[in-house]
This record gives sequence, C-alpha cells and structure tokens, in this order.
Amino acid sequence: MSRVLGVLGLARRAGALAIGTNSVLEAVRKGKAYLVLIASDASENTAKQLLDKSAFYKVPAERLPFGMLELGHAIGKDHTVAVAVLQEGFVVSYTKACTT
Repeated sequence: MSRVLGVLGLARRAGALAIGTNSVLEAVRKGKAYLVLIASDASENTAKQLLDKSAFYKVPAERLPFGMLELGHAIGKDHTVAVAVLQEGFVVSYTKACTT
C-alpha cells in the first residue's frame, strides 16, 4: 500500500491534487476531479457529504485504508481528510498501485 501513498505524493508535487474537504468539493462541482479519496478515519458526516457529492457529479470516490495522518504525511501535510485527483494519468497510476 505504500505505492498508493507514493502515487499520491507524486500527484501532489505535480499539482494534480485538491486537498481538504472544501477544495475537494469545489473540484468535484467544477468538473475537475477524476477521483475522490477519503481517509478511513474521516467523520461519517464528512465522508457522506463527499461520497454524495461525488455520486451526484458521477466522480468515482472511495475510502482509503489509511487514516488522516498517513494520507497527510504522504502529500506533505500534517493530516488531511480527503484529496481529489485532478489528472487522469494519476488515476491510472493509482489504480495500478492498488492492484500490485
């Protein structure tokens, strides 16, 4: 699973992530998000809000097996609840990392 976090770190450095609940929701609304990833320990209300908004705009979304601290550290932050991947190439890389 460290490959998954590595892909997210690369996406962050490439400027291909929206970070945090409000930024993720905005990216989804504007049609910029290709994938929404939510930390495993996000509150149920926040996760529901992100999942519902993603479903409405037909953006794939999933809960990660990592908590807010692990997700945050992977992208150079203290912690974060959610990220949205903004480039299709990183979605492909993320999917490959999940399957290996």
